[in-house]
Amino acid sequence: MQVMADDLADDFLRFMETEKSASPLTRRNYHEALGAFMTWRGEAFAGWKECTTDDFRAYLFALMKQDFKRATIRLRFAALRSFYKFLVHRHGLASSPVAVVELPKPERSLPVVLNLAQMEELLELPKKLPLPKQSAAWIPARDTAILELFYSCGLRISELTGLDVGDVDFVSGTARVTGKGAKERIVPVGGLAMTAIQQYRQQAGVSEGPLFVSKVRARITQQAIDQLLKKYLKHSSIPFRISPHKLRHTFATHLLDAGADLRSVQTLLGHASLSTTQIYTHVTKERLRKAYDDAHPRA
Repeated sequence: MQVMADDLADDFLRFMETEKSASPLTRRNYHEALGAFMTWRGEAFAGWKECTTDDFRAYLFALMKQDFKRATIRLRFAALRSFYKFLVHRHGLASSPVAVVELPKPERSLPVVLNLAQMEELLELPKKLPLPKQSAAWIPARDTAILELFYSCGLRISELTGLDVGDVDFVSGTARVTGKGAKERIVPVGGLAMTAIQQYRQQAGVSEGPLFVSKVRARITQQAIDQLLKKYLKHSSIPFRISPHKLRHTFATHLLDAGADLRSVQTLLGHASLSTTQIYTHVTKERLRKAYDDAHPRA
């Protein structure tokens, strides 16, 4: 992929970081999307302001011909559209050549979630597995607290790793979470998760700074959490890959299954739009349909 050495693109990425508070992952995706288009254009790339709608239609056709997934195509064009919107507002471009390009509709895929038995099995695993040599004695308590908090609050992985000790209020039973766009929200934390956090903090001696730490006392990374989930998956009966986002899906689906209203789940998840949350209603309907088909004698 071509490395961007482009003042307009660099200015846009700085804008995304400083004014939009975009996450490092979003900035990386946008950087890669702009670089991918420049690479595709090759020597024909004369500058962003010289690109036409036909150029982007041809790019779309090329991606589809190469069997790129629709989600990947839509992500790349989302970055290009945001970039050109920025050029219109900040750099005097008359109009965006990407705005009128019609994209393939997103593929409809329902989130994969754990059932209650699978979730309970996962939550118990840190306490049951033997402690590896040279591992700190408090690691199982930390992992239990992490899993309990994921399931209790439906946090994004970046929200969980970003928590500090002071963000958890044991009196009110809540946590202050920083979500996308640096937006803060207060979420309730269940009693079992609060107990797990207290036990972990007591065993690990964590009294200030990052809530969840590594064995060298640094803030735990997203990669470390991915690894611990892979470790526990190997010792479970769960037949599919688990991830922090699957735990988030599980949290939302189990709430709706139990009768929670959609607006409340939207608020708890920190979704800006209700339409983002509505996919979970489809998951719940599918589960109800399966239960009906399995149980009703005339289904």
